[in-house]
Amino acid sequence: MFFFDPTIVILIPGLIVALWAQILVQTAYSRYSRVRSSLGYTGYDVAKRLLENAGLYNVGIEVVSGTLTDHYDPIKKVVRISAANYRNNSIAALGVVAHEVGHALQDAERYPLLVLRSAIGPAVAIGSNLAWIIFVLGLVFFTPFLVRLGILLFSLVVLFTLITLPVELNASSRAMKLLKNYLLMPEEELKGVKEVLRAAALTYVASVLTAVLQLLRMIFIANMYSDRR
Repeated sequence: MFFFDPTIVILIPGLIVALWAQILVQTAYSRYSRVRSSLGYTGYDVAKRLLENAGLYNVGIEVVSGTLTDHYDPIKKVVRISAANYRNNSIAALGVVAHEVGHALQDAERYPLLVLRSAIGPAVAIGSNLAWIIFVLGLVFFTPFLVRLGILLFSLVVLFTLITLPVELNASSRAMKLLKNYLLMPEEELKGVKEVLRAAALTYVASVLTAVLQLLRMIFIANMYSDRR
């Protein structure tokens, strides 16, 4: 006999937006990864020039395996560029790399939202792993405290996604300005970068929506079980 959880439908809008966002990212990245920047700079070249121009000589540059695995490590102060973008001079590659340098600049300036995100990161890691376990245990053993604790822990995940969105949008805005101000890409090519970064931003919007809907689902389930007691 199959059990259907009616609350699962709450998540459908988030799943649709998340799928749409992934399709847009893959489409935009695939399209502009085939378009070479006319100035010939590689991802490594752009990262090096931007970091030097910002005076961030303490920030390293490393290559990591994979595609779209680019990220900035605020603990080790390293911009990690995916193997697909490191020696690549495509418009997509340069946009992604400039975005990660944008995070390095945020870190150097102690951008408030980035500092806050880093501060709650450890608690969020714990909360994301334990929230549902504690929540379900609370339902099974009819323990309201555990139910509320599970909801509270997952609320940290929601807060993290809400903070992450403006952090990422700010990094993308910085990327556009950096590429333009330091003449690393012609104006007409920046349109491609904007399209790639805009698609990437939508994935963070989807993360926020999915997390909020998941939290609402937990609250709805808790209220249902409370009414049945």
